[in-house]
Amino acid sequence: MRAVSFVTSFDGPTKAIALAMLLLLAVGGAYYHQFLSPMYLVQQLQNGAFLGIVAAGAMMVILLGHIDLSVPWTITASATLATALVGTNPEALVSERGLVAGLGAGLLIGLVNGLGVAYLRIPSMIWTLVTNNIILGVCVFYSGFYALRSQPSPVMSALGAGRLFGIPCAILVWFAVSAVIVFLLRRSRTGRYIYAVGTHEPAAYLSGIDTRKVIVFAFVVAGLCSAVAGMLLTGYAGQSYQRMGDPYLLPGIAAVVLGGSSLFGGRGSYSGTVAGVLLITLISSMLSIMQAPEAAKQICYGVVIILMVGLYSRATPAN
Repeated sequence: MRAVSFVTSFDGPTKAIALAMLLLLAVGGAYYHQFLSPMYLVQQLQNGAFLGIVAAGAMMVILLGHIDLSVPWTITASATLATALVGTNPEALVSERGLVAGLGAGLLIGLVNGLGVAYLRIPSMIWTLVTNNIILGVCVFYSGFYALRSQPSPVMSALGAGRLFGIPCAILVWFAVSAVIVFLLRRSRTGRYIYAVGTHEPAAYLSGIDTRKVIVFAFVVAGLCSAVAGMLLTGYAGQSYQRMGDPYLLPGIAAVVLGGSSLFGGRGSYSGTVAGVLLITLISSMLSIMQAPEAAKQICYGVVIILMVGLYSRATPAN
């Protein structure tokens, strides 16, 4: 079984994305003179860190041939719960219970998603969409269509908006999450099981793999990654806000499939996902510079997904 490459080697999609990024950098530098400045690039990398963490979790699910559509309100609910417990007057250590609760909410949502898909055998697209709508309803019932007066804890603020040796902490968190994902996929038995289940679940089951536990694990990781992104976004913005997770659903999926992961499961490299995140971030930056509306960005992400799914459909032989 082919192992995932991250640093030492790069696959075809990763190389193609690297070339596309070089082209975008050249065009952006010609269009906007500050586009290639180190300060601007670091800022874009910080913005990409939020998407990168979401995409890391999305990839774990996509490798199984499933998809998680509960990302938007997993992010929002985790952030809303966290800031509600922090309150209006954050206290050292005590207010960090909000951070723990937010991460716990993401883990719980991922667990519910995994149990529904693995044990109830409900298609992941349907189950996670229903989960997303239920979370939306709970959040609206709790706080309405506005954010309660609250603010992030000191740790959330430090990780979301702080810097360490001049490097945004959000980038360092993304690096830490990436290290964990790479270890899981390359060095652990669970990673081999994920690829086996994604390639052919019945065959993996007959070989002795508990496929249901593997599916649940992947969804739990995805929920936890969404919660981490929610905590960082809250620290970066200084508060939680309604629908804060909406901009990350399509870009997260687009980054994964753009990086070479098949939506049919069993194939993909994390290096490709990282490259996809960077390319999506550059595209978003270019569109922002050109003052394109948010709708244009969503159209671009949707077109990317359609094109990549079409390519994989043609490349995957019929059973």
